[in-house]
Amino acid sequence: MQLLAGKTAIVTGSGRSIGKAVAKLFSEHGANVVVNDLDPEPAQETLSEIRGSGGSAAVCVGSVTDQELPDKLVQTAIDTFGSLDIIVNNAGYTWDGVIHKMSDDQFDAMLDVHLKAPFRIVRAAAPILRESAKADIEAGRRPPCRKIVNVSSTSGVAGNAGQINYAAGKMGIVGMTKTIAKEWGRFNVCCNAVAYGFIESRLTQAKEKGDKTSTGIALGIPQRQRDAAIPHIPLHRHGTPEDAAGPVLFLASPLSDYVTGSVVLVTGGSVV
Repeated sequence: MQLLAGKTAIVTGSGRSIGKAVAKLFSEHGANVVVNDLDPEPAQETLSEIRGSGGSAAVCVGSVTDQELPDKLVQTAIDTFGSLDIIVNNAGYTWDGVIHKMSDDQFDAMLDVHLKAPFRIVRAAAPILRESAKADIEAGRRPPCRKIVNVSSTSGVAGNAGQINYAAGKMGIVGMTKTIAKEWGRFNVCCNAVAYGFIESRLTQAKEKGDKTSTGIALGIPQRQRDAAIPHIPLHRHGTPEDAAGPVLFLASPLSDYVTGSVVLVTGGSVV
């Protein structure tokens, strides 16, 4: 059963980790996928894997913080596949620090990527998600149910020491999610969020691996912190990108056509 057959989805940050798993799972369920990443190589890798499995995909490379990218993402979907049905705002990274040592630039960077960028992408998609629905309603037709899935975090839902900037952005996206749900519900647009706990990714890898963003910001957390998380997770393991992708598929599929304005905790059972 292909839950997304004939649908077109934009998945930001889909060159790696969670975004890549979401893009590949969507493709397995019949979606056309617009793959996006800051870096060309991982984006092309995801594209090649989807096409190699018989799926349909296109690439739109660029930073979600680039003011021109939202329009490019939407235009890529329309020019390549003729439609846009699903948006997954996944792209992001962490730049941690304690409150008294955090600069304005460090704080603003997290709001730009986790909050302002999703807003701009949703706004750019308004002519498709909103205006076409208005035309259907005026013609006496029920518009198709279109989906927006925003990625939040347990840091946004409950806060986290050392992440005031990230937590602010991820809580902000929850408020945005609920507002979109209320404004665009009449156009049959469902908007929900997933709040991830400890998912294996570039952000949670062992810090000694030394991975960095393209701007030189170190990623990862100390191994002792990774190990310390396990006893607090009832399923007693870190989540995988594939674990993270499943709830996004549900929220993007017809199975959730009466679910909107919700935040789904994907934590392995850990209490937020």
